[in-house]
Amino acid sequence: MKIGVLRERVSGERRVALVPDAAAKLIAAGHQIIVERGAGAAAGFPDATYEKAGATLVADAAALSAAAPQLVVKVRKPSADEAAALPKGCALISLLTPGANEEILPALASAKITALAMELVPRITRAQSMDVLSSQSGVAGYKAALIGAAALDKFLPMLTTAAGSIAPAKTFVMGAGVAGLQAIATARRLGAVVSAFDVRGAAGEQVRSLGAQFVEPAAKAEGTGGYARAQTDDETAQNATIIAAHISSQDLVITTALIPGRKAPILVTDAMLATMRPGSVVVDIAAESGGNVEGVVSGETVLKHGVHLIGAANLPASVPLHASQMFATNVRTLITHLTAEDKSLKIDAADEIAGPMLITNAGEPVKR
Repeated sequence: MKIGVLRERVSGERRVALVPDAAAKLIAAGHQIIVERGAGAAAGFPDATYEKAGATLVADAAALSAAAPQLVVKVRKPSADEAAALPKGCALISLLTPGANEEILPALASAKITALAMELVPRITRAQSMDVLSSQSGVAGYKAALIGAAALDKFLPMLTTAAGSIAPAKTFVMGAGVAGLQAIATARRLGAVVSAFDVRGAAGEQVRSLGAQFVEPAAKAEGTGGYARAQTDDETAQNATIIAAHISSQDLVITTALIPGRKAPILVTDAMLATMRPGSVVVDIAAESGGNVEGVVSGETVLKHGVHLIGAANLPASVPLHASQMFATNVRTLITHLTAEDKSLKIDAADEIAGPMLITNAGEPVKR
């Protein structure tokens, strides 16, 4: 099949959906790859690397559409104009922000696009290598620890110097999913004393395995698919008491809690921030989804009660080379799964992987 790779147009987005190595593997498997010029430049993959991999380069999105690929891949959700410019009847694979994509549905319907959301890859063993949320969350957790360390007015590690000994900084990670665990591991490597909280009791073993202290929740909220479920008001209040007692002594706090399809839960209140030492830092990875911290502003740093509150936005794009390599592996594995024996694209709504990912099927919205 013909597979088109679009250049990202969202401000600050530096990733690309297919890197040259992934393109070469798909070409070796019998596919044709068409890449919009400049698609990989911001991620460290110039056009020449795609040509060397065997891909065909075209001048722009219009030329790519004119080449009539059966499948188009990109990282971020297309704008309404980008969706309208897609080849008629093609399939689209990208992040599509399920539940917040109403503005592009008319264009997808008009062009009879079959759209698959990478966020909806089911959490089953067969689909682990397609799980873009996990791969990109790991990047976000790593970068959040570095951003927090850079903003903090302290060293993270313990230091023994001629001028005296420096105590290690205390880091508290809230949410022990993929992003949280990577943040824990990175902060530990940097020498911080790390603790972590998660409403999923089962996360405790993973936290401890990384050498961090697990702050036990007062009320557990285990969900499905490895996620936490929404807490009741009573559960929220009980856990808030635990968090408030711990957070006041922390230098760096990293929040990572997300609930699929819903606004991120508030875990850190303004009253909690007021108990922290002036100069402390909070990095909210969930800022783009509403934030885990009261008063956070996505993409900005605000000062509240002397605490630097960083609304981290699109952290994977700040590590574009490796983030793109991982994203591309997820996409390539999914494409391989969707390839029929004759190398054509086969999307079956009854398939246990493709079915849950469908946003539109030949332009028709898929109801859940």
